[in-house]
Amino acid sequence: MSTFSGLSTALSSLTAQRQALDVSGQNVANVNTVGYTRQRANLTSVGGVTVPSMFSVSNGVGNGTKVSDFARLGDVFLDTRVRVQTSSATYLKAVADGLKALEATVGEPSASKTGFSDQLTAMWGAWNDLANTPDTEAARSVVLETSSAVAARLGSMYAAARTEWNQQYDTAVALVAKTNATAANVADLNARIQQITNSGGVANELIDARDLAVTELAALVGGTVQYGNDGQVDVLVGGNPLVAGSTARELKVSGAPSFGHVMGTAGGEATAVTIEWASRPGSSAGLDGGQLAGILAVLAPANETGTGGPLAEAAARYDRLAVDLARQVNDLHAGAYTVDGQPGGEFFTFTGQPGALSLTVAITDPSRIAVSASAQDQLDGSVAARLAALGTTPGGPDAQWNAFVVDLGSRTSSAGARAAVSEVARASAVSQQLANASVDLDEETVNMVAYQRAYEGAARVLTAIDQMLDTLINRTGVVGR
Repeated sequence: MSTFSGLSTALSSLTAQRQALDVSGQNVANVNTVGYTRQRANLTSVGGVTVPSMFSVSNGVGNGTKVSDFARLGDVFLDTRVRVQTSSATYLKAVADGLKALEATVGEPSASKTGFSDQLTAMWGAWNDLANTPDTEAARSVVLETSSAVAARLGSMYAAARTEWNQQYDTAVALVAKTNATAANVADLNARIQQITNSGGVANELIDARDLAVTELAALVGGTVQYGNDGQVDVLVGGNPLVAGSTARELKVSGAPSFGHVMGTAGGEATAVTIEWASRPGSSAGLDGGQLAGILAVLAPANETGTGGPLAEAAARYDRLAVDLARQVNDLHAGAYTVDGQPGGEFFTFTGQPGALSLTVAITDPSRIAVSASAQDQLDGSVAARLAALGTTPGGPDAQWNAFVVDLGSRTSSAGARAAVSEVARASAVSQQLANASVDLDEETVNMVAYQRAYEGAARVLTAIDQMLDTLINRTGVVGR
């Protein structure tokens, strides 16, 4: 009976080594597949059969080998680290990109001398020229031209900030839709994985796909992952489940629908953009990382400390600069006199709200520019000289602009540095994950050779047993014939 059991032992080895070789082939086939985690066929020995008869004796030899399971050689701790670092890196990159985009619209410093500071300098220079030649029509025209350019540039920078805000808002809407689709995909994979594992199957490839989707969610909205005993995972955002088993909850963009609502110029107080649960209006999702959280930081309203959303903060600075510029120039211009002895009145005016977008030069006739401190002295340019001096006044328009540019440059540089460091940490985490989970062709080659030799050995055992049985069956009792 032990001879025939040897056939079963050799056959079990043939089957197990072939299955292990198939797994190595699967690994080699997916060496370049993104997100694939290498697998291994774990072999265990099969013990000898326990004979229930009282006087029967077992030979003590086992019955071969079998594949106990197909292990997926991933590391949950490395996977978690990748998700955490990805969430942080994408958040910081979104903030840094928003600041860089704003800095590009400011255009300071400008090597081509077309920056706003250069336009302010040109305007003060025009006032100074007019102070020296108050009776010159050309000098008056240059004052109007350079002042109009300053007002137009303030409006264009405000409009650029608004345009960038709208683009960021559209991106947020698109990312929320992508988040909802990805969450639904994770929930679907959860259900399929549970069905396969409950039926005794292996769902390693589906788990790979789910891990990729969960990492994508981390890049979008951050969150944490909880592993269940049934092979499913839950994804929590702000402590609430975005994915719970085979169910996914949707998010939606809420709050301020336009830049005017963020700035408080559309009626009412300034309103922030938020991400809420679609099933619970008014309940914030409480994003704690990811690209969407970074974009929300860029879209945030301004605040009293100047640490609000960079786009709204810039627009608010443009407004204050426009108001202060108009006030300081108008105060001096209103107290001066024109060439015909008339009071100067307002030089700058606002056509609406917001201030930076509606600032214009109120005067169209160069002769209406008032530069004289006396109604009787038409050649007096002393007020024009005082206007020109505003360019060097502490707290004046130039000082405010320089402070804004320095602050923006500092914030942009700091955000870029933090994003770069975070990206290095993310890349390091991914590298460690790949080192553990990716396919090593040298290792697989060694494994395939080992499985091949084991298969050949089992085949040789099977051949030997076959020859023994042939001798026993066909040659027993023929001695002496």
